[in-house]
Amino acid sequence: MKGIGDLMKQAQEVQSRLTDVQNEMAKIEVTGESGAGLVQVIMNCRYGVMGVSIDSSLFDEEKQMLEDLVAAACNDAVKKVEQTQAEKMSELTGGLNLPFGNLGG
Repeated sequence: MKGIGDLMKQAQEVQSRLTDVQNEMAKIEVTGESGAGLVQVIMNCRYGVMGVSIDSSLFDEEKQMLEDLVAAACNDAVKKVEQTQAEKMSELTGGLNLPFGNLGG
Protein backbone atom coordinates (compact mmCIF):
# COMPACT_ATOMS: atom_id res chain seq x y z
CA MET A 1 0.00 0.00 0.00
CA LYS A 2 3.02 2.26 -0.03
CA GLY A 3 2.15 3.26 -3.59
CA ILE A 4 -1.22 4.67 -2.54
CA GLY A 5 0.37 6.56 0.36
CA ASP A 6 2.92 8.08 -1.98
CA LEU A 7 0.21 9.01 -4.45
CA MET A 8 -1.84 10.70 -1.71
CA LYS A 9 1.23 12.63 -0.55
CA GLN A 10 1.89 13.80 -4.10
CA ALA A 11 -1.75 14.83 -4.49
CA GLN A 12 -1.54 16.89 -1.30
CA GLU A 13 1.65 18.55 -2.53
CA VAL A 14 0.03 19.42 -5.87
CA GLN A 15 -3.02 20.81 -4.04
CA SER A 16 -0.77 22.97 -1.88
CA ARG A 17 1.15 24.25 -4.90
CA LEU A 18 -2.14 24.90 -6.73
CA THR A 19 -3.31 27.05 -3.81
CA ASP A 20 -0.02 28.95 -3.94
CA VAL A 21 -0.45 29.52 -7.69
CA GLN A 22 -4.03 30.74 -7.17
CA ASN A 23 -2.81 33.25 -4.59
CA GLU A 24 -0.04 34.35 -6.96
CA MET A 25 -2.60 34.86 -9.76
CA ALA A 26 -4.40 37.46 -7.65
CA LYS A 27 -1.16 39.48 -7.51
CA ILE A 28 -0.16 39.24 -11.19
CA GLU A 29 -1.58 42.00 -13.38
CA VAL A 30 -1.84 42.12 -17.15
CA THR A 31 -2.78 45.07 -19.35
CA GLY A 32 -5.17 44.59 -22.23
CA GLU A 33 -5.09 47.25 -24.93
CA SER A 34 -7.10 48.44 -27.91
CA GLY A 35 -6.96 51.38 -30.27
CA ALA A 36 -3.15 51.20 -30.39
CA GLY A 37 -2.98 51.62 -26.64
CA LEU A 38 -5.50 54.46 -26.37
CA VAL A 39 -7.66 52.25 -24.13
CA GLN A 40 -6.07 50.01 -21.51
CA VAL A 41 -7.65 47.65 -19.01
CA ILE A 42 -5.57 46.36 -16.12
CA MET A 43 -6.76 42.97 -14.86
CA ASN A 44 -5.37 40.57 -12.30
CA CYS A 45 -5.02 36.93 -13.25
CA ARG A 46 -8.17 36.03 -11.35
CA TYR A 47 -10.19 38.20 -13.79
CA GLY A 48 -10.54 41.18 -11.45
CA VAL A 49 -10.47 44.50 -13.32
CA MET A 50 -8.05 46.70 -11.41
CA GLY A 51 -8.26 49.80 -13.57
CA VAL A 52 -9.18 51.37 -16.89
CA SER A 53 -7.23 54.05 -18.72
CA ILE A 54 -8.74 56.00 -21.60
CA ASP A 55 -6.71 58.53 -23.57
CA SER A 56 -8.38 61.92 -23.37
CA SER A 57 -8.36 62.27 -27.16
CA LEU A 58 -11.10 59.63 -27.32
CA PHE A 59 -13.57 61.74 -25.39
CA ASP A 60 -14.22 63.72 -28.56
CA GLU A 61 -15.14 60.51 -30.43
CA GLU A 62 -18.54 58.93 -30.58
CA LYS A 63 -19.73 56.97 -27.56
CA GLN A 64 -20.19 53.66 -29.41
CA MET A 65 -16.57 53.61 -30.60
CA LEU A 66 -15.29 54.24 -27.09
CA GLU A 67 -17.48 51.44 -25.71
CA ASP A 68 -16.18 49.08 -28.40
CA LEU A 69 -12.59 49.96 -27.54
CA VAL A 70 -13.18 49.30 -23.83
CA ALA A 71 -14.75 45.92 -24.64
CA ALA A 72 -11.84 45.04 -26.94
CA ALA A 73 -9.32 45.97 -24.25
CA CYS A 74 -11.17 43.77 -21.74
CA ASN A 75 -11.11 40.87 -24.17
CA ASP A 76 -7.38 41.40 -24.75
CA ALA A 77 -6.77 41.34 -20.99
CA VAL A 78 -8.76 38.09 -20.64
CA LYS A 79 -6.60 36.46 -23.32
CA LYS A 80 -3.48 37.53 -21.45
CA VAL A 81 -4.87 36.19 -18.16
CA GLU A 82 -5.57 32.83 -19.80
CA GLN A 83 -2.07 32.73 -21.28
CA THR A 84 -0.50 33.55 -17.91
CA GLN A 85 -2.62 30.90 -16.18
CA ALA A 86 -1.60 28.29 -18.75
CA GLU A 87 2.07 29.14 -18.24
CA LYS A 88 1.75 28.87 -14.45
CA MET A 89 -0.13 25.57 -14.70
CA SER A 90 2.56 24.22 -17.02
CA GLU A 91 5.16 25.12 -14.41
CA LEU A 92 3.07 23.46 -11.69
CA THR A 93 2.43 20.23 -13.58
CA GLY A 94 5.84 19.92 -15.17
CA GLY A 95 4.43 20.31 -18.65
CA LEU A 96 1.62 17.76 -18.29
CA ASN A 97 -1.56 18.89 -20.03
CA LEU A 98 -4.07 18.46 -17.16
CA PRO A 99 -7.62 19.89 -17.37
CA PHE A 100 -7.64 22.13 -14.29
CA GLY A 101 -9.73 24.87 -15.89
CA ASN A 102 -9.07 28.45 -14.88
CA LEU A 103 -7.33 29.38 -11.66
CA GLY A 104 -9.95 31.88 -10.63
CA GLY A 105 -10.52 29.92 -7.41
